[in-house]
Amino acid sequence: MNRNALTAALLVAVLGTVAVTGCKKKEPVAPAAPMPTTTEPAPMPAPTPAPATAATATVTGIDLGNTIGADMKVGTPATTFAPKDTIHVSVATSTSDPAASVPGKLGVRWTHLDSNQVVSEDTRDVTLTGTGNTEFHIAKPDGWPTGKYKVEVMQDGNVVQSREFEIK
Repeated sequence: MNRNALTAALLVAVLGTVAVTGCKKKEPVAPAAPMPTTTEPAPMPAPTPAPATAATATVTGIDLGNTIGADMKVGTPATTFAPKDTIHVSVATSTSDPAASVPGKLGVRWTHLDSNQVVSEDTRDVTLTGTGNTEFHIAKPDGWPTGKYKVEVMQDGNVVQSREFEIK
């Protein structure tokens, strides 16, 4: 073969290869994977503190008597009084947390049951801490009518305890 024929044959082979390669269906190119980003994780929110349970106060008992001590407790509990006695009621209270101060209102209503008449009412703003006593009293220098009476103890406007007594 001569050199020109060989060159021509090679040229045809190369052009055929290029033509076949150029006509070949192109494969779709996969999209590039997103580059991972490095971000700091969001800070955790501060824990929400549990709501503090508010301390509460409770009337734990009442005593009636005709004398009262410095500790606001009656000297000798009684349910029968003389017409000219001063009648004391000692209201015992306690708070759910002994160190907490619990504001509120304590009150008493004295009623003559025989006539269904309120003879006295008294309400006080108080701040209670731990255990303690609050004193209320009634007196009538010219004497109470004989009969049956009742004292109702109220905490924040609600009757929480009561006691009946008699004047003879």
